Amino acid sequence: MSLVITDLSKRYDEVAVFSGVSLSVARGEFVAIVGESGVGKSTLLNCMAGLDQWNSGSVVLDGLDLGSLDDDQKARLRREKTGFVFQAFHVLPHLDVAQNVALPLLLLSQPDDARVQTMLEAVGLGGMGQRLPQQLSGGQLQRVAIARALVHRPSLLLADEPTGNLDPGTAAKVIDVLIAQTREHSASLVLVTHSEAAASRADRVLQLSNSGCVER
Repeated sequence: MSLVITDLSKRYDEVAVFSGVSLSVARGEFVAIVGESGVGKSTLLNCMAGLDQWNSGSVVLDGLDLGSLDDDQKARLRREKTGFVFQAFHVLPHLDVAQNVALPLLLLSQPDDARVQTMLEAVGLGGMGQRLPQQLSGGQLQRVAIARALVHRPSLLLADEPTGNLDPGTAAKVIDVLIAQTREHSASLVLVTHSEAAASRADRVLQLSNSGCVER
């Protein structure tokens, strides 16, 4: 799946978050987006997912102009084509690990316990499917989040500071898993990060500022 953003601008009331952002991500490419705090990295990621509205410009995902879709169409596109990994994990505490990972498949009415177990094995959590989130470490929780984001085999994975809460060693292992799994499924990966170590693993690094986005 290709992603093309052209001259994108976003503001809240009269306060500009960013303007004139243009970038593209090819199928299977890993792109890291870096920048100072407050330049709108997470907001840009939300625009890519159709979660946030923008004021001008366009976001085109696999030939579909997200700005032309209604909320239901954007939600369907997210369910089918995109995965999202957050810094804060967003793992549901009342569901066990396997149930958390299975959620995207259930939303698509495609339950597949075998795929869930395969995904858990792939991220190093084999045999932990029946554990509750509060029984896991931060690094393990982030692996649950990655497994959940990839279990429905999305074409585009968006990751927002996925290692921000982790120590350097655990963070490196999480990035390893993230890259290995997106490569295996030929998914495009867009990673927003403050970590130079994580950014250095990308095919390309883009620097976001209030006035645009340039390759570093």
